[in-house]
Amino acid sequence: MAERERSIHEMLKDTPSMNDSCSSVHTGTEGGSNMVVGIGLCGSISSHSIGVGGGGGGGGAGTGTNMNVGGPFAPPNSLPLRNHSAPTTPMSPTSPTSGNGILTSTDGSGSLIRTSASKIDSIKNWSISTYKCTRQIMLEKLGKSQRTVDSELEAQIEQLRETQRKYLSILRLTRAFSSHFQHVVVTQHALADSFADLAQKNPELQKEFTCNAETQRNLTKNGELLLNALNFFISSVNTLCNKTIDDTLLTIRQYETARIEFDAYRMDLENTKPEVTQSAVALEETQRSYAQHKDQYEKLRADVAIKMQFLDENRIKVMHKQLILLHNAIAAYFSGNAMALESTLKQFNIKQLKSPNAVTGSWLEQ
Repeated sequence: MAERERSIHEMLKDTPSMNDSCSSVHTGTEGGSNMVVGIGLCGSISSHSIGVGGGGGGGGAGTGTNMNVGGPFAPPNSLPLRNHSAPTTPMSPTSPTSGNGILTSTDGSGSLIRTSASKIDSIKNWSISTYKCTRQIMLEKLGKSQRTVDSELEAQIEQLRETQRKYLSILRLTRAFSSHFQHVVVTQHALADSFADLAQKNPELQKEFTCNAETQRNLTKNGELLLNALNFFISSVNTLCNKTIDDTLLTIRQYETARIEFDAYRMDLENTKPEVTQSAVALEETQRSYAQHKDQYEKLRADVAIKMQFLDENRIKVMHKQLILLHNAIAAYFSGNAMALESTLKQFNIKQLKSPNAVTGSWLEQ
């Protein structure tokens, strides 16, 4: 027993110090007959290792850098050792790699590469077109390039833009008038309440205060009717200017862009014809681009002509109705004809905020 204890102590002396070990565990590969295990508890890698022999045979324990352990120290078969130091990422069998390491699909379509190529081509075409259009605009401003001119259509476009500017000015002034008049109506309503309160507190002037209170109430009621007519006029003109006309102007801007592109490619075609060294493929590509932009330019020019025709008819119809409404409502209000003001709102199907004045004739005569 004493000899066994001494041999154990001698074995412990030959083992490495705990301070010289590192904390990592390195295991051998799975399924091997011999496995090397290095155990450490500090930051450095220990040079001492334990050699484990497979099978049931006993081995000798050495006192050097390697110690073979067998027999009862062999690892059980139920706990196989694996190498965890370099895990690998599993790859799908349906995604093989090409020679340069790029994943491709099994059918060899290369959809990802085609998508990237199409985006690059789109950016390239856009850059070329932008450069040509910018160059065309600069040459036109410098007077070094001729532009395609449709005198009749451009005159109509300029007239439409001038009409929109004038209508927007009318819209701005009408909104200002409606805002100021609304303050007048609110003031008249407050004045009517003050006259009614004074009529109750001053019996000696009750008749006079009551008469003025009724007059201000009638003015307030009919002022609210005029405000309804003004708001209806403002809403209709705003729709005409900022929606209907803007829709046509959007098509006009597209037409002007197509005109610049057409002139840019036309100039390219004219400059490439005299060149003898120009290849047939490049010349054919230039002619194809020119024909494509020419068709687009002519299509948008026809669209602009049709839209402007319909817009002119709609504009005349809308403004005819709104101008009659505005004239009749303002004339009826300032002439004191409450009945005419009420009939004007009924004629144009304008919803009233409050019930109209029930008394016919001029409210100033009451």
